[in-house]
Amino acid sequence: MKSLKVIAHLMDYPSPEMRDVRLEMIQCLKSESVFTKPIQEKLIAFVDELCTADLLEAQEAYVATFDRGRSVSLLLFEHVHGESRDRGQAMVNLMTEYEKAGLELDARELPDYLPLFSRVFINSFR
Repeated sequence: MKSLKVIAHLMDYPSPEMRDVRLEMIQCLKSESVFTKPIQEKLIAFVDELCTADLLEAQEAYVATFDRGRSVSLLLFEHVHGESRDRGQAMVNLMTEYEKAGLELDARELPDYLPLFSRVFINSFR
């Protein structure tokens, strides 16, 4: 299950902290048999590439991939509600669900941000 946490971490914005845990992520992927060997090897190569690339270039690629179009947005409700008023209420409802589960979110992240949602979901299985 820790491998899924690695994937959630890899979906987040590239940071120095991500680079600091490169070896731990690789070890985690190697130690679990969640994925087939070819998928595991590709994930390890991706971790290595992402964590050793120039940080600004990695961040630029992230923004170019996820922040410039709705079709690949990491904001879940963007796909469901777009810019409608329903999106705000959906966010409030999701925050309520997080609170019911005893989870407090950092105010700087929207509750429907997929990497955050993934981390919360994965943590709920601990």
